[in-house]
Parts: sequence; structure tokens; C-alpha cells
Amino acid sequence: MALCTFSKLSHLLRLSVSKPAGLRTGMLLRHGAACCANSVRCHGTADSKALQERQRQQMARGLPKQKPITGVKQVIVVASGKGGVGKSTTAVNLALGLTAVNPSKSVGVLDADVHGPSIPKLMNLKGNPELTDNNLMIPLTNYGIPCMSMGFLVDDAAPIVWRGLMVMSAIEKLLRQVNWGSLDYLVVDMPPGTGDVQLSISQNIPVAGAVIVSTPQDIALLDARRGAEMFKKVNVPVLGLVQNMSVFQCPNCHHQTHIFGSDGARRLAETLGVHFLGDIPLHLNIREMSDRGQPVVVSSPDSPEAEAYKKVAAAVVRRLEEVST
Repeated sequence: MALCTFSKLSHLLRLSVSKPAGLRTGMLLRHGAACCANSVRCHGTADSKALQERQRQQMARGLPKQKPITGVKQVIVVASGKGGVGKSTTAVNLALGLTAVNPSKSVGVLDADVHGPSIPKLMNLKGNPELTDNNLMIPLTNYGIPCMSMGFLVDDAAPIVWRGLMVMSAIEKLLRQVNWGSLDYLVVDMPPGTGDVQLSISQNIPVAGAVIVSTPQDIALLDARRGAEMFKKVNVPVLGLVQNMSVFQCPNCHHQTHIFGSDGARRLAETLGVHFLGDIPLHLNIREMSDRGQPVVVSSPDSPEAEAYKKVAAAVVRRLEEVST
């Protein structure tokens, strides 16, 4: 056994002679770590930090350079780890809430969910965008909010059966080939999950912060946690969590029922060490107005549901100020 081990080590050393210096060093360090356990225990912490720093520098060299979107001051991404938690409805009402909180601010919405675009329906917008002289797409506008979505470029019932490369190409066009004019905030409605689109947007443009949407249900919170951790890994500030469908109030007797559980997102925010941005109730008015393309913040601006979205918008503005200082 000793002879066999020595032969392997000799072969490794002979191969390392023809390798670049950096690779030889790495091979010897890995072999030394396997053979000299006591030394690793003594110097493991320092070596580990040095290795992590080298890996970080190498990864940074391979990442695309972040380039701001022309005319956009701050990008806010609205994300969730899974579908069906009301992310798109939250994104639309957040955008409208930002303008309601401060009417002097200009806000746009970008629908980054290529396979399942919801913004055209939620904002009651149809048609194809016109082009500028520079062949940039002009967003469609309703309620004072310019919007861009893949739903404007394909038929309503047409399935978008694309592989990853085509999806990424579409995202690049939605990011770079749209004439947004001058915006204080661009709210990006992200697709569910933690995949290529999320990484591409996070790495290609400077994102001011991420808003994570979840219901209080345990299974939704699991995916919301993954979403929050992903943004942390790519150095995007997590502005906080929004607890959607937090409570249902009977319109007849006004009894409140926590259909999906109680305070799950609040507890998750405490666990992750991020802010809790607010509760959005499970209310028939939100669903009906969304289906009509009349978001509740503009159709029922004085309702408790609209006030809930405005409180979330105000909390997002405060968090943006905190993370930018």
C-alpha cells in the first residue's frame, strides 16, 4: 500500500512539471491537504480564506459587467421562490403604490416572466410596442405606468416554447432595447424560481434591491427562503418580505380566518435577518379588480387593501434609502 501511494505521488509530481505554475501549486496544495491532516487543522482557516478569495476573484473575472438601464435610476425586483403566491399582482400594485406615496416619482414595470407574462392582463394593456428611430421599443402605458412585457410581442394564447438561450436573448432585449425615458424606479416582475433569468438580471444590471413575496404557508416559505438566499449570494440587497394572502375576512360577518397560516413570512424574515415589509390580505376585491385589469390601488384607492399596498411601498422606499447609504 505504501509503495502504491508513493508511486501515485511520484506520478502526480511528474505531471505537475508540465503544468502551469498556478495549477501545479493547486495540485500540490490539494495533495498536501489529503496527506497532512495535522497541518491542515493548524492552517486550514487561513488557507480556506485565501482559497475562497482566489475563487471569488476568478468568478468575478468571468461575470458580465453590470451596465445600468438607460434612464432608470433604481431597479426593484419582485420575486418569489414559487408561483401562485400573488407576485405579479404585488408587483403591479407596488408600482402604483410608489407613485401614490410620492406622485413626483416616475415608475415603470418590466415583466421578466417570458413564459407566463401577466402584466398585460393586470394592467389592461394590449397591442405591439412602437419603435423609436433608434429601433428601441416604446413601452405601453396605463395608469401613468409604462410597461414592457413579452405578452406585447406574442399572441395571447400562443405558448412560448423556448429553450434557455432564446429566453436569455429575450430578456436581454427587454432590458436593453426599451426606451424607458426617465424613471425613478423600474419594478421588475421576476419569474418564479431561482434560475437563469434571476441570475442574468442580477449580474447584468445594478439592482437596488429585491422584494420577496410569499404566503404564510410553510411550503411557500421554503421556496421564499431559497429566493432570499439566492439574492444574498449574488450581492443583491434583500429589501424584505411581503406576506401576501395573510388573512381572509368574511364580507358578511367580518370574521377573520388565516387560511394559509399566521405570520409565517414575519417569522421567516426574523430568521433570515431581513425586514418584514407588510401584510396583504386575501380579499375578493383584489382578485376581481386584477382580473379586470384595474389594480386595487387605482380602482379602490381608499380601501384597506389599497392602503396595505401603499404601506408596503412606503416601507420599500425606506429600505432603499437605508441600503443606499
